[in-house]
Amino acid sequence: MIMKRIIQIVGLLMGGMLGQQMSTWQTSSDSPWMGALLGASTGSGGTFSAVIGAFAGFLLATSIASPLSRSLQRGIDKLSSYPMSDLVSGLVGLTFGLALSSFLYPYVTDIPYVGQVMAAVSALTLGYAGLRIGMLKREELGDWIRARKTIEVPKSDGPRYEEHKILDTSVIIDGRIADICKTGFIEGTLVIPEFVLEELQHIADSSDLLKRNRGRRGLDILNKIQKELDVRVLIYEDPNEEPGEVDSKLVKLAKAMQGKVVTNDFNLNKVCELQGVSVLNINDLANAVKPVVLPGEEIVVQVIKDGKEHGQGVAYLDDGTMIVVEGGRDYIGTTMEVLVTSVLQTSAGRMIFAKPKLLEKAL
Repeated sequence: MIMKRIIQIVGLLMGGMLGQQMSTWQTSSDSPWMGALLGASTGSGGTFSAVIGAFAGFLLATSIASPLSRSLQRGIDKLSSYPMSDLVSGLVGLTFGLALSSFLYPYVTDIPYVGQVMAAVSALTLGYAGLRIGMLKREELGDWIRARKTIEVPKSDGPRYEEHKILDTSVIIDGRIADICKTGFIEGTLVIPEFVLEELQHIADSSDLLKRNRGRRGLDILNKIQKELDVRVLIYEDPNEEPGEVDSKLVKLAKAMQGKVVTNDFNLNKVCELQGVSVLNINDLANAVKPVVLPGEEIVVQVIKDGKEHGQGVAYLDDGTMIVVEGGRDYIGTTMEVLVTSVLQTSAGRMIFAKPKLLEKAL
């Protein structure tokens, strides 16, 4: 009912304005019969024309008020059914489209005969195109806005780019990240997503003793980083979080924040590389700082068990690097000198191949 009354009032006002305008046009015209009809030659005639126009506009608005109000109500109901993210992204796209059409307006209207029509068509086309593009890009726009709201960069005297390091569950449970942060090699902000905290909590509440201890160790490591280390920590909370795998959420968050994923998960490392996300692998760092052993060097090791192949023995360095000793099975339990023959380096670790020095002397 209110919508119908508004339409009638708009018709009344527009009819009156049109009648007054027609009265003005007739004053400057040379048609005596139109002047007599509208009575526009005098001031009272202009008022009469406005009244006639208002009455006609009211009648026309009344006749179309019901179907028009129903159409408007359907449009309002349909818009209200859309999520707020769709409406906001569509409005942003529409604004950009109309802004572009207004930039082109002075050039389009200069075209003879069809300039005004083409200006209107370009405004409608660009506005609709911007609306559709905005709605299609709503997820990327939402991620960008949420990331900018969440990320707080401290003020400084000059321009500074603060990089975000996003921790995954495995690297928190591993515990070495706390020691790395303590040395000062990690710069920027450590980002701990809420879904990673939830996964840690589920692990800590597990009925399996080993998993429960690992989960509690991860929570203790986070508590140590927050309270004891001079590192800025950001707990990322996403109000519009969607269900999915933790690894895929980490990759998506790293893209939105333009940060780096810190992990020691080999598979996550590969997924991030495929997605174009930078990765800091703790295992790669550990391998990089291990003592360098080159082929031809002599080292002293203790052979402790059999190898996979026949006649092999296995030893370990102090840092945990495995050494495969060819022909070392006969020396299990003894400490001996070996000669390094080759070194195999991978993201999963490093393996050294060697042979007993005694055999080298015998040759």
